[in-house]
Amino acid sequence: MPWWGPVGVARADSRPTPFYATPYEKRPPLATLAALGRQVFMDPSLSATGATACSTCHDPAHAFAPANDLAVQRAGFDGHSPGVRAVPSLRYTQTVPPFTEHYFDDDGNDSEDQGPAGGRTWDGRAATVHDQARLPLLSPREMANGSDAEVIKRVRAAPYAAAFTTAFGEHFFDNPAIAINGVLLALEVYTQTPAEFYPYSSKYDAWLRGQAELTAGEERGRRVFIDPARGNCEHCHPSGIRSGAFPQFTDFGYVALGVPRNPAIPANADAGYFDLGLCGPIRADLAAHTAYCGMFRTPSLRNVATRQVFYHNGYARTLRDAVRFYAERDSRPENWYPRDADGTVRKFNDLPSAYQRNVEMDVPFGGAAGSRPSITDADIDDLVSFLGTLTDGYRAAQR
Repeated sequence: MPWWGPVGVARADSRPTPFYATPYEKRPPLATLAALGRQVFMDPSLSATGATACSTCHDPAHAFAPANDLAVQRAGFDGHSPGVRAVPSLRYTQTVPPFTEHYFDDDGNDSEDQGPAGGRTWDGRAATVHDQARLPLLSPREMANGSDAEVIKRVRAAPYAAAFTTAFGEHFFDNPAIAINGVLLALEVYTQTPAEFYPYSSKYDAWLRGQAELTAGEERGRRVFIDPARGNCEHCHPSGIRSGAFPQFTDFGYVALGVPRNPAIPANADAGYFDLGLCGPIRADLAAHTAYCGMFRTPSLRNVATRQVFYHNGYARTLRDAVRFYAERDSRPENWYPRDADGTVRKFNDLPSAYQRNVEMDVPFGGAAGSRPSITDADIDDLVSFLGTLTDGYRAAQR
């Protein structure tokens, strides 16, 4: 009896059959799927060069983010093709909803439309973990396979190929269109393994459980974080327990921060190239929604202190600079943006002028050049201390 029903057959309500309706001879348990997915995730032989695995850019030892300080990673057909965006962490994405243009918070004021939210990747173009898992396998800037069939050919030659037939059935590889869903399903299950991808093992989690105390600096930083008149970080990065669940430190929404253009990204050598996030050029279906141009999905702040570059374009190289940008973007723009020949500071230089009206102006942003920032240098230090409590792997001191 096929697992999950026949593939390609319309259901009674005429909606498309979902990917998990793919038929297999056997139904492997979740533990088996996770083990298979982990092998796929770590396997560089599934790339065109034989040198790039999922784990190459999503290193388990670095909270499933890059281990280096490059703004963008290099891979592709030759192993040297540069990406166009910083690689995000894969941790704490298990509750990201599918992309919607009208998101209503079901644990707060559910009458208020938050606007676009959800989806995976910086622009939300992948609706599910399953969809996201396919992207790097086929991307010419990443693992550079030309088709699903090419991926399956590589999996079939891998040392763990027999484990797939044992798990799914001896005919698993006969049809690449069916086999690819099994491979993606294994990746999907693995990347939702709690112990590895959402362990909730930070000092902050211990504090929420009443098992740790924050230092004076960490507590000051937490208060700046939640203060709507100072950091206002809570606005996009909720930090409290909601419906019994520990916080993800993201509202899943989209925002245009006006981050400076990063010359370290090779694509930016073309003065006419702009990465506009939700409205393109990688995502094409919202190109006409000019109010979205420049918006990128708000990432979780968990494990942010382990990163070496920050923002969608990797512009900031330290966590302190990433926080300082919020304080100084408008009050001291000369610290962040280039000057034109006449000495004028060219703010928001990574956005065409027509879209600069989309840039977020709520606290801590706003204010005229030369005005007093809403957060001080001392506040910045305290915020950095607090953000350090979000790193997984905390061990309380033995008493």
